[in-house]
Amino acid sequence: MKIYSYPHNVLSAIQMKKLGLIGYPLGHSFSKKYYLEKFHQEHITDVDYDLYPLAQIADFTTIASNKDFYGVNVTIPYKIEVMDYLDELSEEARTIQAVNCIRISHTSDGATHLKGYNTDAYGFEESLRPLLNPLADKKALILGNGGAAKAVIYALNQLGIMHTLVSRTKQADQLTYNELNAAILADHTVIINCSPVGTFPNTAEYPKIPYEFLTENHLCYDLIYNPEETAFLRKSKEKGARIKNGYEMLILQAEKNWEIWNS
Repeated sequence: MKIYSYPHNVLSAIQMKKLGLIGYPLGHSFSKKYYLEKFHQEHITDVDYDLYPLAQIADFTTIASNKDFYGVNVTIPYKIEVMDYLDELSEEARTIQAVNCIRISHTSDGATHLKGYNTDAYGFEESLRPLLNPLADKKALILGNGGAAKAVIYALNQLGIMHTLVSRTKQADQLTYNELNAAILADHTVIINCSPVGTFPNTAEYPKIPYEFLTENHLCYDLIYNPEETAFLRKSKEKGARIKNGYEMLILQAEKNWEIWNS
């Protein structure tokens, strides 16, 4: 995506409302590119979106109290910590216990109200739903047990799909990669990679599952979108599995953020 910007003389004549992304550190940002292109294409000239790297979460109070801000996205490492600064959580954010979207409301008497949401769950659920075979896709394996898995678990529960976590070390109610076998994969037709394994630049890496047991009955979803086809997806496709990367999930959650901020 091309990053669009407005000439300084145009910005100075407009009372700009602010949106942005907080986290630390902040490098490549899908969100900034997406929203600036959206503003350009839809001729939205009174909103700006920028990156706000915060060395400590306490610095968020400066943004929250700024009357120009009416929303922010949150990324690592603050998706959990930021909840201590919020007045309200949506139902899904309260269940997941992680926030990636905040709506900032300023009242006429000077008060500020902060409500946190988790739109990752929405983006994942809506991108997965059309791919499911409702008669066969009843159980899922979730590869990785980090923060991304929490939103996936919430979405699977909404869809009525049972799940089992898979991690490198043995934990209660979880499987290890070494425990996966033909019977387990036959019983779990949906496999979701929530780990960072395979992300650029380490594109040759992939979760160590027994790919030889995958069939055309499987749906393999990778939250990673860079590269477009990860080694996990490529190896799954070679066995006939349906595949999906995380790009549409990002688009859907970005549009949900916009809807929340402007509702």
